[in-house]
Amino acid sequence: MPIARIATFLLVTSFLSTIGNLGVPVSCALDDDLSTLNILSKIRIDRSSTARASTDFGHIVEAVPSGVFHPVSPSDIAALIRLSLFQQTPFTVVPRGKGHSSRGQALAAGGIVVDMCSLARGDHDHRVTVSVNGMYVDVGGEQLWIDVLRATLEHGLTPRVWTDYLRITVGGTLSNAGIGGQVFRHGPQISNVHELDVVTGTGDMITCSPIESSDLFYAALGGLGQFGVITRARIGLQRAPKRVKWVRLAYTDVHSFTADQELLISMGSGFDYVEGQVQLNRTLTEGRRSSSFFSAAELARLTELAVDTGSAAIYYIEGAMYYDDHSAAGVDQKLDALLEELSFVPGFVFVRDVSYVQFLDRVGQEEQKLRSAGVWDVPHPWLNLFVPGSRIHDFAAGVFHGILRDTKPVGLILMYPMNRDKWDDRMTTVTPPGEDVFYTVGLLRSAVNAGDLERLERENEAVLEFCDREEIGCKQYLPHHSSQEGWRRHFGAKWGRIAELKAKYDPRAILSPGQGIFPFPAASSGAAPATIAAS
Repeated sequence: MPIARIATFLLVTSFLSTIGNLGVPVSCALDDDLSTLNILSKIRIDRSSTARASTDFGHIVEAVPSGVFHPVSPSDIAALIRLSLFQQTPFTVVPRGKGHSSRGQALAAGGIVVDMCSLARGDHDHRVTVSVNGMYVDVGGEQLWIDVLRATLEHGLTPRVWTDYLRITVGGTLSNAGIGGQVFRHGPQISNVHELDVVTGTGDMITCSPIESSDLFYAALGGLGQFGVITRARIGLQRAPKRVKWVRLAYTDVHSFTADQELLISMGSGFDYVEGQVQLNRTLTEGRRSSSFFSAAELARLTELAVDTGSAAIYYIEGAMYYDDHSAAGVDQKLDALLEELSFVPGFVFVRDVSYVQFLDRVGQEEQKLRSAGVWDVPHPWLNLFVPGSRIHDFAAGVFHGILRDTKPVGLILMYPMNRDKWDDRMTTVTPPGEDVFYTVGLLRSAVNAGDLERLERENEAVLEFCDREEIGCKQYLPHHSSQEGWRRHFGAKWGRIAELKAKYDPRAILSPGQGIFPFPAASSGAAPATIAAS
């Protein structure tokens, strides 16, 4: 045995006793040069590491991995996957950015969780590269969107589409879709990607685009981590504004609210961002008297409006108009002209003037307040739905005026429309079929008191049962289904193609089993996945 190999063997002797539990013969670990030992040395099996990777933002599901892998390059991830495939009984592999899922999608019971943020620590300076001439940014899948924002703004550029919360990873949002108030104009984040680097479930490192390996490109975008690990994305950019007119308009009638929202997303110019919120009556009359946007006096006025009108909810259109030094002189006139076309309650228009960064990072600022109040790290039984535009009033009547009418949720209820023609149906994400306009409705509620989680789960189930019973035609965003049949219904006509791509790019179904889309073969056969145990 070469001297270098002997030295390495002595350094890892205490660790080798764990390899048998992983299913790797010691002779294999030593015979394959030192690559296997190199990979194993990056797996942490201590209780503190596995405990941190055992839950996610939802705090609803717990699944303990056998170890947490800390790669320094995408090739490390490929080597880990190949190591799994070498075993008679492979172990599952799950990439984890900030763990901002709610139902265990980033967890790996008995498998290996890949700490994607380790990639940034290994080569941070080269993981975000801006091309000013090409108007794009190459960014590691582990990078946080807030860091992408800072890097691109140094060149006066910015991505077109943002999620409301920026302290999540690029790979995480692209594995779902990435939605926010700019989607009506530019499509979701996945519609603004030019190229990807993906490590597939076969251990291959593939660069893909609409031209090269296009089937993998479209599968990975919105693919819920089923086909590979996104390690790099090339994202289109545009010139960055400097400031934002941030506007909220109040409505007591859902028909006027949706009519104005759909008018706004049909305009070629106007707001650069359009979202909407639903505030239930009890939230206003019995809720907290503070807000990151509204003053106490404004909240009092809104409460009085709800009481006087007897409305079950107050609806807000949230809009933003971007501007810079060149357009600053005319922005107020442009905003006034736009507001004249809308039917909000007279006098209930609220305007803030903030920087572009302040606007995009508004939820990050709210996060600090919630952490201080101890209501951030609590269960989040979120339910996100895409609702057909033709049925949005039926949905509002049944849910906001029915199931949730007398509730007082802690958290947000979002409701805003999108244009179907901004989405590419070749991607894995599913939207309501046959609709030019559909709405995202996010019940983003938190369980802060004993008994809240059970109650909120019952309400979520009641909403889903209502949608099924009334044939609303909703599709879940950030989906969760308890059976493969549920996933078949979710994907609909796309299911056959998705199954084919899964067989091609992850034939042993080792990637992201927490989604529950494709049962892990070892589990279905009664065998336990290979695990790592402390020696």
